Amino acid sequence: MQTLPFTIGALHDAYAKGLRPADLVTEVFRRIRAVDDPGMFLHLFDEDALRIAAEALGPFDPEKPLWGIPFAIKDNIDAAGAPTTAACPAFTYTADADAFVVAHLRAAGALLIGKTNLDQFATGLVGMRSPYQPPKNALDPAIVPGGSSSGSAVAVAHGLVSFSLGTDTAGSGRVPAALNNIVGLKPTLGALSASGMVPACRTLDTISIFALTVDDAYRAFRVAAVYDAADAYCRPVPAPPLTAVPPKFRVGIPNAETIEFLGDRAQEASFRETIGILASMGAELVELDFKPFYAVAEMLYDGAWVAERFTVVETLMRDRPEALHPVTRQIVSAAESLSAADAFRGIYRLEELKRKAEPLLGAVDLLCVPTIPTFFTVADLEADPITPNSQFGTYTNFVNLLDLCGIAVPVAPRSDKRPGGVTLLAAAGRDGALAALAAQLEQTGERRLGATDWPVPALPETGAAATDTEIEIAVCGAHMSGLPLNGQLTDLGGRFLRRAETAPDYRFYALAGGPPFRPGLVKRPDAAGASIELEIWALPSAAFGRFLQGIPAPLAIGTIHLNDGVSVKGFLCESAGTAGAEDITALKGWRAFLQRGAL
Repeated sequence: MQTLPFTIGALHDAYAKGLRPADLVTEVFRRIRAVDDPGMFLHLFDEDALRIAAEALGPFDPEKPLWGIPFAIKDNIDAAGAPTTAACPAFTYTADADAFVVAHLRAAGALLIGKTNLDQFATGLVGMRSPYQPPKNALDPAIVPGGSSSGSAVAVAHGLVSFSLGTDTAGSGRVPAALNNIVGLKPTLGALSASGMVPACRTLDTISIFALTVDDAYRAFRVAAVYDAADAYCRPVPAPPLTAVPPKFRVGIPNAETIEFLGDRAQEASFRETIGILASMGAELVELDFKPFYAVAEMLYDGAWVAERFTVVETLMRDRPEALHPVTRQIVSAAESLSAADAFRGIYRLEELKRKAEPLLGAVDLLCVPTIPTFFTVADLEADPITPNSQFGTYTNFVNLLDLCGIAVPVAPRSDKRPGGVTLLAAAGRDGALAALAAQLEQTGERRLGATDWPVPALPETGAAATDTEIEIAVCGAHMSGLPLNGQLTDLGGRFLRRAETAPDYRFYALAGGPPFRPGLVKRPDAAGASIELEIWALPSAAFGRFLQGIPAPLAIGTIHLNDGVSVKGFLCESAGTAGAEDITALKGWRAFLQRGAL
């Protein structure tokens, strides 16, 4: 068992073959002792009690998505009966109940092993701002572990647990992932309940998930993404199964004037290689001016949002300031000079910057950025505890202020063998689409998981079908991926399922008028036809009515028969609408018509 990868798939395979959960617990603690990093966990649950809890799971239940899976949580998240410290001994309390998310993970069969170290009150991106001994970077102890979710990332990277919970306000769920060669899933704000979590900035916080693979991180996310009416900032966010990546999509990247690597040529080369891989996967790369994003990022610590951090530690700042880490105290104390008027001026300024960012975000389906511009060492932070931390946030600080979701995904190692990685970002609610692309991206290049010798496992087969709360819809023209009206699907939560073709009895026309230029698909069983290229998308049932309202005559939604015998709903054209249209049936698809250069 010492060589068993702690991925969810590998563990469930082992359980199906007879592995006992109690023996898994024994192996977890053996690995923890072997790593011998006392800065990683601030609290470990009793090993014997965990073995008893593991046995109480009963026979292996594959219907429970996290059955027998070990995980850890950052020590600003509650676990019943355990201390919560937020890395501040003077703040410590014993939690009466599990945090909402923790309770759902346990109900799905997961085994909570312990609580991990962090930058105090989740203030920092370096992992060195803890009064306890900081954990060591899992790959290279000379490099900082990253924060604030330092212990959670390091525990996953060593293969001690399958996944862990962090939190993310400024990048704390992404920067440690990049530094430790693991996945960091930062959900849409409100997707995961914050009930039972010590806030840093309540309006910008989210629990995040670290894992060795995208699939594992997303499995945990799907379990945890449950609406919690008791959390005023929680909101329903779709968590559909992972599906295929659309054949065409637009990816925004920083342009030459606004991309920053701080002189790190290996990091630059790694990023260029990765966006080249994305292009080979169907991405159209769009260079963007990132100055509006950077202006938003500056507001997180230079603006009124630092006052949110002050609300958490106000009593300590007043009565026991020495209880705070010196750097934490220095950062948070800036709030004492701010006024309510400053807060409103900050809100106004943020809205102005959002308006400037909107056309940039609207021009693409997602952003791809380096997770970090470069690496910093422990010695760098000892010499200057502020500047490297700020520079780590170059590509992370703006994300929650703009209400984006994101996922930090490892790629092949850099030329100097340090871990490579990028972050994919998209509009709120598009967590599933990002994870689908990240899952494909992590399959490229030669890489090992975290600090282990385990290879990246093959991506599990995904069921390319709609869920019970979705409707499959076939599109054949401007709604296809990468084309002008595709946003009408994605903005409503649509997700790409698969490519398809009609049965061979359809005629295809380029309709008169436009832009946007549209095709017309007409079933003609009495005339020679062809199999026409389609894309099948899944659209949330609740959004289907809104989608129908945007369909102009002579187009309509009807039943389309596919060449595999399946029938789906999709775009059809009234026969009368083909007057003045060009018959393009012989081209067998809209993309072929566009490539002909007729428009």
